[in-house]
Amino acid sequence: MKEEERIFQGMLFSPAHPDLRMIKQRAHKLSHQYSDTYEEQGEEREAILQQLLGRVGKHCFMQGPIFFHYGTHTEIGDHFFANYNLTVQDDTKVTIGSHTLFGPNVTIATPIHPFIASERKQMIDQHGEMKSLCYAKPVTIGNNVWLAANVTVCGGVTIGDGCVIGAGSVVTRDIPANTFAAGVPCKVIRPITEADSMRFKPEVLADCRIDE
Repeated sequence: MKEEERIFQGMLFSPAHPDLRMIKQRAHKLSHQYSDTYEEQGEEREAILQQLLGRVGKHCFMQGPIFFHYGTHTEIGDHFFANYNLTVQDDTKVTIGSHTLFGPNVTIATPIHPFIASERKQMIDQHGEMKSLCYAKPVTIGNNVWLAANVTVCGGVTIGDGCVIGAGSVVTRDIPANTFAAGVPCKVIRPITEADSMRFKPEVLADCRIDE
């Protein structure tokens, strides 16, 4: 079994394995190239994202700078927006839906290290060699989700469609669809209902209208 396959099986793997290092070095280079472009360089940015990510949908915009650890392990839907300083440690699969918005400084972190210090330092791998090993859990973020500024999403989490995650939250457990959740650790505060419509905030809506 290849080292990358071990990741997807949820097994311990060696981050320093040469095959994985090649993938990461490529992703780091492409992330840097994207971050060095300007907003008006749309075609160049699109070309980089097509090389960097496993899948990227239509009309996606990432402010930059960005950092993807593997890149090819991340799939993104249509009309995705990320404000500046997006970090995705996609050791394993990260899936982001369509019409989803990320505020500044959002971090997605899939890798998990052992709690015991001696195990974190080194263990014996499948070949009987002493290595620094870790494992990773996938992250799934649904459609029409808004992650506000400075949100961290940890490995193993699924955030359902239509959710809003409050600024500064650390998401360590699944969040059901169409809820507002916030805090450290992040907890569901309440469901999102029609009462949250901008039509009930006329002073903010001003001379704008709701698209019926």
